[in-house]
This record gives sequence, C-alpha cells and structure tokens, in this order.
Amino acid sequence: MDRPADHGTMRFDRLTPDGATQPIDRALAQEVPVAIELSGIGYAVLMATPADIDDLVLGFALAERLIEPGDGAFAVDVHATLQGLVARATLPPERVERLLNRVRHRASDSSCGLCGIENLEQAIRPLPPVTAQGRADRAAIFRALAALGDHQPLNAATGAVHAAAWVSADGAIRLVREDVGRHNAFDKLIGAMARRGADWDGGFALLSSRCSYELVEKAVLANCPLLVTISAPTQLAADRAAAAGLPLVVLARADAVLACGSKNPPL
Repeated sequence: MDRPADHGTMRFDRLTPDGATQPIDRALAQEVPVAIELSGIGYAVLMATPADIDDLVLGFALAERLIEPGDGAFAVDVHATLQGLVARATLPPERVERLLNRVRHRASDSSCGLCGIENLEQAIRPLPPVTAQGRADRAAIFRALAALGDHQPLNAATGAVHAAAWVSADGAIRLVREDVGRHNAFDKLIGAMARRGADWDGGFALLSSRCSYELVEKAVLANCPLLVTISAPTQLAADRAAAAGLPLVVLARADAVLACGSKNPPL
C-alpha cells in the first residue's frame, strides 16, 4: 500500500464582506496516525505529516532518551495501513532495558495528565548541560529568518505546517523538515541530522513555533548551541533552557528578536 501524500486539496467557498461567494480549491496538509513500534513493543502513536517518517522515529527515539547519538545504524521500516502508518525499528540490545522502563512508566496510572508518565519526576527529568559552542551572531539570525519561507514548500502550499531548520553559523539554512506538529518537525530535523552524522557546527536551530519546554528539551538533548523560535517561550521552557545552559532567541521577527538565557547573547 502506498504511503499517503503529504497534502491534498479541498473545495472551499470564499466569502467576502460585500456578499460575494467564489469557489476555490485549497491545498490541505495531511495529518495521519503514525504508530511507532520499538523492538516489537508498541510505544507511541503520533499525529504527523506522512513524510520523512524514518527521520521522525530516529529523532523521537533520541528525544525519549531510548538511544544515544553514537549507537550506530537505526533502520526504520514504514508500512501503510488503512488506518495510518506503522513505523518499526529495533533498538540496540543494550538499550532495550531503557525501553522497558519507559513503557512501564508510560503505562502506569497517572494524575498529572502527561501521557501516562508515572509521576512529576518522570515528567520533568534532569537535563544534561549543553556543551556545544555557538558562533552565530544577530546578523545570522536575521538572515535565516528572511530565508526560512523559501525552504517551506509544504507550508507554502497549505499554510498549515511547522518547520524546523538547521542553520549554519553564518545564517545559511542547511536542512529543513516540515510537519503539522512542531514537535514532530524538530524530531524529524534531529533525526535527519543524526542520520547524516552532522553536528551543529556552531550554528543553531530555527523553529516556526512557540518555545515550549518539550522543544527546549529536544534541543538540549541534541546538544544544540542556540534555539531560535518565532514565538514566545513559556516560563518552564525559559527555566529549563537556563538550567541547561541553552541560549534562547524568541519572538524572532524581521524587525527584532528577544535574547535570553545566555551570558553572551548573539550580537
């Protein structure tokens, strides 16, 4: 069975204040269930854009701390079903105990409402410090912001998806992944970089979304030296970034950005 396309079309009526009605066709981003099975265990179901699923699963496994960046090859088999996609991968034998521990936590009863995580300590786990050094200045950030739209073909067609970009220290966009979910887009980017054996090389991540604590955690675990987001952070995101030493640039717009969480903000 073929995988679904990343977008389709639908007929709409365009209504204007003067009472006119005009039929138009508009592209719509696809959003399908993606069931992730790891070492034979059903681990999670994500709602995602059906593209770059192998990158999504690899980035997701890294973000869940089920594997480490140096673990080697990570093959993902993707199968289309009538209900959605099933993505299967096998963890290294030495990582299976991590998987079983996480499954036990996710399956337990929980009062905190965070995806079945057993308790608040599991929800807000300690983060390692960011050790990568960034070299981007403010000119690089504004250069990337100006160019991002040219690297979002799916969003150009649908206006409904997020982007996560790997940007070089001089502001050149090296790689972009798109998805209806901001978390998925970043997982896809991190997975794609890991598959290429690429590091941030003094650059940064640029996300077309608000800065949630989950995105901060993904950036820290990917050892990203700088996280730039189009919209604002939550307090928890800012606190988590500061504790891990991750500089943030937020509310990043063409006319100004806000820098926080760094003793040496981009100049």
